[in-house]
Amino acid sequence: MKLRIKKDILQEAINKVSKAISTKNLIPVLAGIKFELKKNRLTLTASDNDITIQTTIEGASEEDFLVEEEGNIIVQGKYISDIVRKLPDKYINIEVIDEFKILIYTENSEFNLNGIDEKEYPTINLEESKKKIDINSSIFKDIVNQTAFASSNEETKPVLTGINFNIAGNILECNSTDSYRLARKIITLEKESEDIYNIVIPSHNIVEFIRIMDEDEAAIVELHIFNNKVLFKYKNILFQSRLINGTYPNTANLMPEEATLILTADLNTFYNVIDRASILTSDKEKNIVTLETNDDTLILKSSSIEIGRVEEKMKITKSSSEDIKISFSSRYMMEALKSFSTDTIEIHYVGEIKPILLKSNEDTTLTQLVLPIRTY
Repeated sequence: MKLRIKKDILQEAINKVSKAISTKNLIPVLAGIKFELKKNRLTLTASDNDITIQTTIEGASEEDFLVEEEGNIIVQGKYISDIVRKLPDKYINIEVIDEFKILIYTENSEFNLNGIDEKEYPTINLEESKKKIDINSSIFKDIVNQTAFASSNEETKPVLTGINFNIAGNILECNSTDSYRLARKIITLEKESEDIYNIVIPSHNIVEFIRIMDEDEAAIVELHIFNNKVLFKYKNILFQSRLINGTYPNTANLMPEEATLILTADLNTFYNVIDRASILTSDKEKNIVTLETNDDTLILKSSSIEIGRVEEKMKITKSSSEDIKISFSSRYMMEALKSFSTDTIEIHYVGEIKPILLKSNEDTTLTQLVLPIRTY
């Protein structure tokens, strides 16, 4: 194997696949990146058994990418990443000598690395389904950013550590919950799905995927769904993740009945008021604040015997003259509010022990739910 490649092109590809390298993996070969060099194509693959990422560099011009000899090799991921990142040259030469020795050189630098036989790399099947589902990349990013934060970190309930993708016809419903809050995003697909899918994708994995996507808002993400895995195809990237086994809870049961009172507030002001009110809370996990209304004024309070108390006020509009009092986790509420990119927010009140619903007329695809906390 022998090639010359522009540093920036190689570094971008290594950065993408490196997300799948685990330093804790018990299989040493999985700490490496598989290089497969064909006539005008370089394919890089990395996997930690949980996710697999593959990206392909096509030889658009000899100026960017010149293949002198085809071949395959496994390169230690950490070292190739550091070497390429720190080399100051515009071009990098990579050559396999003595079968498993890798020579990386530029005009003034030379590195010798021990490679691994590509036959030792596990067989990874990155097949595509005949029944793919297309989603605009910008909408896909919104789905993940607006739901993933609400999933659980507790491995005792594995199914809650993922995002539930429910696809029927042309409707995609995504839910994420840790039992104390719920994020729901519902979008309409441009093309109807032939099959019905109800899968759970690990939140951590899908967040890693959107991190390697670029800012092209017109691009398409393809979903290829199988029994125990999902493959995302985006431009020259293939990203495969395992699915979480188990039945996701019926989150429709968590949705409260019609609200008795709807408060409408400026979203940024409401967020900042909660942020300030939570400064003096003593429990850093729950950060409990209490919300009260008095006519068209919303009052947020928090107190701590050891620290002190705070009271914040802001103007709101109400759907009725009823006044309410309810307590909740400021951290959960702020994370839910951050998922909206609208100017106003609606707080739907059903009862003091019923979930608080957050919606916006400016974005009807998104619903956030936060459970109240009893303070007596």
